[in-house]
Order: sequence, then C-alpha cells, then structure tokens
Amino acid sequence: MQLSNNKILITGGATGIGLGLTERFLKEGNTVIICGRRESALKEVADKHPLVITKVCDLSVDSERVALFQWVKSFHSDLNVLVNNAGIQNWMPIDGPNFFSMARHEIITNIEAPLHLTSLFQSLQSLNTIINVTSGLSFVPFAKAPVYSATKAFFHSFTQSARYLLKPKGIEVIELIPPALNTDLGGKGLHDYAPPVSEFIESIFEQLKQGKTEAAFGFAAERAQVGAEELKVVFDRLNP
Repeated sequence: MQLSNNKILITGGATGIGLGLTERFLKEGNTVIICGRRESALKEVADKHPLVITKVCDLSVDSERVALFQWVKSFHSDLNVLVNNAGIQNWMPIDGPNFFSMARHEIITNIEAPLHLTSLFQSLQSLNTIINVTSGLSFVPFAKAPVYSATKAFFHSFTQSARYLLKPKGIEVIELIPPALNTDLGGKGLHDYAPPVSEFIESIFEQLKQGKTEAAFGFAAERAQVGAEELKVVFDRLNP
C-alpha cells in the first residue's frame, strides 16, 4: 500500500484505533474522512485536526450506509482507501436477559456493516485498497465476549476471501490484527492494563511500509502464528 497521497475513509475514526489511524494517516500526508454515530466525537477530532473531513453516520442502519456511499460518490469520488474499523464489543453471558438483542447489534455492526460497505465501495473506480481491522480474538475466543470474538473470526475469514476475490479488480485487501489495547472498547477501564494504541500504530505502519497485507502486533501476532495445540493453551489462559 502507498502510505501517502491517498483519500481515506475510516469508519469509527474518532476514537480508539480509528483515531490512531486517523492521526497517523494525516501525518503521512493523506486526506482523511472519518464517520461515526456521535457528532460530538467527530467535532472534537475536527477541532484538533481541521483538515479532517467528518460525516455523521450510524453504520448499524442499512440506509445510512447507502447514504454514506452516495455522499462519497458525489463529493469524494477520488476516494481510494476504505478502512473498515468501526466495531463494538459486549462482555455478556449467554443466559443474560439482553443477550440476543446485544448480540444482534454486534453482528450488524461488526459483520453486516463492513460487508455492505465493501460491496458498495468496491464499485468506486478509484478504490485500490480496503483495510479491515480484525482482532487477535479472531484466532482464539475470549469467552466473556463470545459474540465479538465470533464476529472477528468471521471477519478474518471474509478478509482472506476478499483479498483473493478483489485482486483481479486491482483492489488490495489488508488486515490489521490488534490485541487488546488501552481503549474504551467493551467498557471504560476494562483495558487499562493493555498497551497504548500508539504502540500498535507504530508497529503496523512499519509492517505496511514493508508491504505486508497482514499486520499484527503483540499478543495478536503470537496467536496468528501458532497451531491448534498452542491455541488451546492460549484459550485456557484467556478463559480460566
């Protein structure tokens, strides 16, 4: 992937990993568009980085995804990079009273939305790169976040297929594989122990400069490389 002189759309680009990507892509000399549900969060980023273009969009709503694509097609038809980053994580027991409704929302946000966006944006003539943010939990689940783990396993598999299917169109598909990072994903304070987003961003950008199409970091990189027996050990460690 060429790391500069792109026009990039980052979903969920106002917080967490999305914000880290936004700031680093700006530093590399790119035009960055970010979208998200909360106008206040988008405005906070735009106030800090006036060159960022913002768009309010609830990606859990089918019609808003279509509207986002139509807006980009009309006003930013030279967009060449889509970053499917937005996602939600719930820690929840299967016997909880709200399990299914929360699970459905995760599935829509973490699977349906990026698949729909991929389908829409691949038709842009200018598009040459799709970046999907998965997780180390793609390889071994964290049982307290059962649906999140499953959605990321699905998204990892889909990303591998998309890389093959979109290659004839000249679209490169890249997977970023983070471990737990110090963000509010899943709830405030749950990941305070984890490495900062900045360390992940530095690592994956170095890997992107090397031409890698799968960029992992820390514990996620370890999980991506081990076999079935080792994964069983990791599962037992994650889920005592």
